[in-house]
Amino acid sequence: METKKIKVLLVDDHMVVRAGFRMLLASQPYIGDIVDIERGELAVKEYERFQPDVVVMDLSMPGIGGLEAIRRLCKHYPNVLILVYSIHDEKVYIERALEAGASGYVSKNSAAEVLAQAVAVIASGKRYIEQGLMPEVNDIRLTETKKPKHKLKLLSPREFDVFRLLSKGLNAHNVASELCLSYKTICNYNTQIKSKLNANTSADLANIAMVNNII
Repeated sequence: METKKIKVLLVDDHMVVRAGFRMLLASQPYIGDIVDIERGELAVKEYERFQPDVVVMDLSMPGIGGLEAIRRLCKHYPNVLILVYSIHDEKVYIERALEAGASGYVSKNSAAEVLAQAVAVIASGKRYIEQGLMPEVNDIRLTETKKPKHKLKLLSPREFDVFRLLSKGLNAHNVASELCLSYKTICNYNTQIKSKLNANTSADLANIAMVNNII
């Protein structure tokens, strides 16, 4: 009896990256059909149509972004299996993704075969975090950044996306363009974020981001 192959839905806004993912995954004998889309907004609708076994999700995308897409998928499909494949390898991103409902996390800096291995592990119902991404329990960074990270958990997925860009020095117009939102909406988010993090200036946001290894 032939083993059922794993169906994969790729969500990434870069066409070249998606093409590379498809080529890598398609070369594995246990991977079956692969569908790719470029925006998180399309994830719920495409998941319903395609019914994949595993969703491979980028985090940094225009529109609602990866974290919000994960949250929406988990809300509509509680049994969804999502593997985050992101350029961000900092612990705070991993924590946010897992809290949103992801089943695993792999860095785009990892060896190519790690992604395929992670897809297979998650399809079997297990969690997969790339080795070395999560610090040890006694890592001094856990105590040094405990308070700021607790504050970051107050941010919604969209607020976290806005915070990340603002902390890098982008102004409200640039952030609005990057996330395909209005300037007024970003200004409102900026106010909410500063209130939640007890920050007064953009420099304060940058400092919080640096303490948490986001920039």
